[in-house]
Amino acid sequence: MHSAVLLIEFGSIILGLGLLGRIAGRFGISAIPLYLLAGLAFGTGGLLPLGASEEFIATGAEIGVILLLLMLGLEYTASDLVSNLKAHYPAGLVDCALNALPGAAAALLLGWGPVAAVVLAGVTWISSSGVIAKVLGELGRIGNRETPVILSVLVLEDLAMAVYLPIVTALVAGVGLAAGSVTLAVALGVAGLVLFAAVRYGRVISRFVSSDDPEKLLLVVLGLTILVAGVAQQLQVSAAVGAFLVGIALSGEVAEGAHTLLSPLRDLFAAVFFVFFGLHTDPASIPPVLLPALVLAVVTAVTKIATGYWAARRAGISVKGRWRTGGALVARGEFSIVIAGLAVTAGIEPALGPLATAYVLLLVVLGPLTARYTEPLAMWWTRRSAARAQAAGPVRPEEEQRAQTPVGD
Repeated sequence: MHSAVLLIEFGSIILGLGLLGRIAGRFGISAIPLYLLAGLAFGTGGLLPLGASEEFIATGAEIGVILLLLMLGLEYTASDLVSNLKAHYPAGLVDCALNALPGAAAALLLGWGPVAAVVLAGVTWISSSGVIAKVLGELGRIGNRETPVILSVLVLEDLAMAVYLPIVTALVAGVGLAAGSVTLAVALGVAGLVLFAAVRYGRVISRFVSSDDPEKLLLVVLGLTILVAGVAQQLQVSAAVGAFLVGIALSGEVAEGAHTLLSPLRDLFAAVFFVFFGLHTDPASIPPVLLPALVLAVVTAVTKIATGYWAARRAGISVKGRWRTGGALVARGEFSIVIAGLAVTAGIEPALGPLATAYVLLLVVLGPLTARYTEPLAMWWTRRSAARAQAAGPVRPEEEQRAQTPVGD
């Protein structure tokens, strides 16, 4: 009986996602917000909560994030990764400064204390690699000149999580300095080892995985990716980082074949991930924290756009590409929820969980919109400003001199 209910629920979810995807495609918008709203409708506190398929959907959601990052990694080689990280690490520092500080400041202003400030800083800092990877694919921007800049910022954030998550875990658990240091050392060591293997032995790994039989290639690549992601997560490193580095390690015909075979699976499980996020959000918990979440979302959307614009300008990208870079980085998602969950589980601040949920929900809906419309809106505003300046006529020399004269002179 339980298996029958599971099949009915899961089949209904997949069918509903397909119909929502059709609706989104007809109107030329991303399907992600519709998937999230569907999760809200049928999750905790929703219209018709699901029960039998919840555990299965949770596992599918994890696989969805892993596949999204694997497919993103398949687009680039190990040498591309290393060169991009060397070239763009200042962008990672700017990203941290502009986007972590608003979250920390908000927690302190709300009187939540320093530990909550560190947690909320992480929530506002980290963009959603899963959402952004999905949006870039939908918009056909994987091959754009600015995409390596976006990727570099995301990878720097994901790698920073290898340092940040052990620190937060130690802070919320109240463990000693020694225990926290050991956890951090293990996380850094594992991340470094996987990156070294991807860069140094990528060709060997590709030969091991390679197969002329599509079935065998699919099973080996999928199995290897999930295995590495699971081991990475067990050792306090992001599963997303592990999956991304597996994609980086594969190259040539293997990468092309894996990309073709895994694309349908990625689309299926990625949709499940966004539904799962909505399922675990109680709509009743959102209204009390909606105003501070909205203010924080607006502020950090602007700071993310500024981060992307600065990083792209530094890389020599055109003005349009700079705006596209900034708009693409706005979405928050899986990492922010994981970080907030650590604090909620430890009982650090009861209101932090609902605030983080409302914040992420706002930006995960806004993110696909900013990715699509930031660049055309910026260009429209630039043209309008230029037209106004031209209509005003040339500035007379004496007026220009008066405008440049300090007020006190």
